[in-house]
Amino acid sequence: MNNYQAHATAIVEKGCCIGQGTKIWHFSHIMPEATIGEDCIIGQNVFIGSGVNIGNRVKIQNNVSVFTGVSCEDDVFLGPSCVFTNVSNPRSAISRKDQFKTTIVGKGASIGANATVLCGCIIGEYALIGAGSVVTKNVPPYALIIGNPGKQIGWVSQYGNRLHFNQDNIAVCEESGQMYQLADNKVSRIDANYFNNHS
Repeated sequence: MNNYQAHATAIVEKGCCIGQGTKIWHFSHIMPEATIGEDCIIGQNVFIGSGVNIGNRVKIQNNVSVFTGVSCEDDVFLGPSCVFTNVSNPRSAISRKDQFKTTIVGKGASIGANATVLCGCIIGEYALIGAGSVVTKNVPPYALIIGNPGKQIGWVSQYGNRLHFNQDNIAVCEESGQMYQLADNKVSRIDANYFNNHS
């Protein structure tokens, strides 16, 4: 008995590994040797290629193809119809299956609807890629990216809210109360003990 749920129209090939509590919806196709973690939601008409690794609690919305070479860490959100590539110079008449580049979507990152991520990019943890953006290079953790080509316009919290840093380069997420520090153009989360240890 499967420990996951798959709609009758979904195709789940033999040889893939799917975690407990995961739900796979209409017309999706999971290829052999794909790995999907626990408590994921795989939307309608999703393709997950061979060798793809999907972490726990990942949500993949409708019409997304996750091709061989892509890995998504825990808590990633992939918006409707976002796009991944795995070869930088594809040609119909030339096989480049041995040239797939690795793309990594870090823990808690979100990719908006209709965004495109070019192969070989690393998207840092909790980064937020705006709808319709085109990612052409690595994205730092907590970065907010919009446009084509994608450009960073700020920073976001783990809750996905815009961070506004004060003169001491400290920001507080309005929703969660979590605190963040900006140093050397990198954002990291800090806790209340930080101020006790740095006073």
